[in-house]
Amino acid sequence: IASLLVGSAAAFAPAPVAKTSSAMNAFTAADLPGALAPMGFFDPLGFAEKADEKTLKRYREAEVTHGRVAMLAVIGFLVGEAVEGSSFLFDAQISGPAITHFTQVPDGWDALIITFIGAAEAQRAQIGWVDPADASYDQPGLLRDDYYPGDIGFDPLGLRPEDPEELNLMITKELQNGRLAMLAAAGFLAQEAVDGKGILEHFSL
Repeated sequence: IASLLVGSAAAFAPAPVAKTSSAMNAFTAADLPGALAPMGFFDPLGFAEKADEKTLKRYREAEVTHGRVAMLAVIGFLVGEAVEGSSFLFDAQISGPAITHFTQVPDGWDALIITFIGAAEAQRAQIGWVDPADASYDQPGLLRDDYYPGDIGFDPLGLRPEDPEELNLMITKELQNGRLAMLAAAGFLAQEAVDGKGILEHFSL
């Protein structure tokens, strides 16, 4: 459960994108990283085609952030269920499917967790978003012109490539893994809600 909850908050501290990269030069559907053969740029409902640059940036911000949260959530599901009954947290009393873990957290901890996540979100908003007082009423959630979706300068291990092509490749890998994780997390949630069994229990692990 610790991996799931702490990971969800940590996901709002994304790895930075180089300001000089080709990913930063233009923000159009044709130039976005994340398209791979054979699907190419997959947008069957035409959301990107109908979107202006500001809207498209919000779409990408939402996608990369949800992907990061989902990747950490998938790890949280598996780790939380694997260590249940043996964790040092909460006297090892939290057990069962991962979707029930949060409701088993002792009173007071839930408020602390929500506060921590809220603080991380507020920090992300201060870096990437235009102050609502400075934005038009018909443009809620407007991103700053110099902000690239997902880039708040968090790269403690120095993994960001300097080469623009390598950077685009890394962005694409992150997006693809995030997309897979979103599907996996949704599947985990649905499966546990249907039969009340943990994911690892389905594999008899």
